[in-house]
Amino acid sequence: MSDATDRLLAVLRDFGGDSLRDAWLFDQWTHERLYVRPDVEAAIADLDVEAFVDNERYGYVTRDTYESLYYAEYEYTVRGFSAFEQFRTFLADTDARIGLFAGFDRRDGSYDFPALDARIREIVGEYSIEEFRPSDGVDSLSSSA
Repeated sequence: MSDATDRLLAVLRDFGGDSLRDAWLFDQWTHERLYVRPDVEAAIADLDVEAFVDNERYGYVTRDTYESLYYAEYEYTVRGFSAFEQFRTFLADTDARIGLFAGFDRRDGSYDFPALDARIREIVGEYSIEEFRPSDGVDSLSSSA
């Protein structure tokens, strides 16, 4: 991983601690797994990860629609599932169209996703957006404890 993606992953780990399940970068063509917890890796072993990432790519269209319909800028999306919450954001409002999504275990109380988004924006602002471009379907880390 690059220094940029290392720092991005550090922000996610600081935010979620042991609750961080997985983290992925994606663009219009490819994706890169930054982190997957071992139990999550086992749970997704038989899933079509590419189809899952393709679904996140639809967020490009959704973001553009939101920004044309609402008076405020789109920042991030959070989805609740029975076992986890998934956060997704886009790292820049450019043609680069690089996105990030990360899963966190559900817990009592709520996560401060606005604070996470703000911290991600700080890190992204310190680097060229190209430093976050995912490698061609390559996993940066297969898993990490």
